[in-house]
Amino acid sequence: MGLETARLILRPFGEGDAADLYEYAKDPRVGPAAGWPPHQSLAESREIIATVFSAPGTFAVVDKSSGKVIGSAGFVDRHRTSLPGPDDEIGYALNPAYWGRGLMPEAVKELLRYGFEELGLQTIWCGHYDFNDKSRRVVEKCGFLYRFTEKNWVELMGEERTELHYALTREEWQNL
Repeated sequence: MGLETARLILRPFGEGDAADLYEYAKDPRVGPAAGWPPHQSLAESREIIATVFSAPGTFAVVDKSSGKVIGSAGFVDRHRTSLPGPDDEIGYALNPAYWGRGLMPEAVKELLRYGFEELGLQTIWCGHYDFNDKSRRVVEKCGFLYRFTEKNWVELMGEERTELHYALTREEWQNL
């Protein structure tokens, strides 16, 4: 199953995507901003595809023109009870070579459509750490509304961080 936008294909990850994943996941500008350390090897990227990225609702973000996997985006199976459910949270990462082109907002907007129209979600969440301005801009461009800020221990990074949380209900999304 896949999704499509003007410039992107969102599809499940496959074993053959490991080299493209490793290309951006080893970059120290990517993972730490999202709460995970840079990948140390191609084998680690293969393992992430087999475990984390094999989850339903997780997609490889593929550049249509080249067929290259340039990022990941999808639902992370994290739920909250403060807004109507069913709900889920979106997470994403993008190869820095593709930053500044509006590609991740394009992917996230398609995930919003998919989540509300096809999965029947009532609320979709998204968050970023207080220092992650690139992710903040994606959140803003997609119309998410700020809900709250909290400090959390980020196990993979071994530190406490401040995270801003945003959400859209189906009704808010329909009124965008």
